[in-house]
Amino acid sequence: MLRLLDLTLRSPAENLALDEALLLAHDRALQSNLEPTECLRFWESSIHFVTLGVSAKLLEDVEVKACARDGVPILRRASGGGTVLEGPGSLNYTLVLSIDQRSELRDVTRSYRIILGCVARAIGVEGARQHGTSDLALGGVKFSGNAQKRTRRAILHHGTLLWSFDLGLIPRYLREPEKQPDYRARRPHSEFVRNLDLPVDELKRRIAAAWGAEAEAVTSPIPDLEALLSMKYQNRGWIERF
Repeated sequence: MLRLLDLTLRSPAENLALDEALLLAHDRALQSNLEPTECLRFWESSIHFVTLGVSAKLLEDVEVKACARDGVPILRRASGGGTVLEGPGSLNYTLVLSIDQRSELRDVTRSYRIILGCVARAIGVEGARQHGTSDLALGGVKFSGNAQKRTRRAILHHGTLLWSFDLGLIPRYLREPEKQPDYRARRPHSEFVRNLDLPVDELKRRIAAAWGAEAEAVTSPIPDLEALLSMKYQNRGWIERF
């Protein structure tokens, strides 16, 4: 059984930091011979922000002047993948899973296939399936991007699910990426992304049920985020390093 954590913190930086902190807490439990807890987390930001993949290039991917003019924060996450715009109407889901207990996830390509297959089946929309390495799409139009960060014994898999997002904002703040999956076929943002026609509470319910995730009777403490915020998520040097 997975621990279910439906929790949005105050700022985008704190929310990104918590995703990584949950992975690190899982690893510390393993090192201390404690029983680690796999986790499914949901969160959704009340403000728009841009998040770069760990190796994404800021000036290639982001309309920096537009973000500055409109007060849209630019952050960098710990996982790979492309640059995305997030905010209201974009549900984030986070899975922290044990590679020790789930050896089938050790291979990266296979892990995406397994996890995205489970999420697609949980959503229950006919035609929703994996496209490229890390996307979910319906009729070839993307509604979910995903990325991973790994330690030796655990995996952080997180993604977005667009359900009521203002899609017109994407080209305002993001440039067309140079690196694209083949199935995109050089389509602009306006032709490549869509919302799912499902309410957010139903999305959460279906995904939690598919993963057997349940809320704890007694809430566990949230990992301390101060060090991660200082080193990464509030550190302009780290955010703007590429």
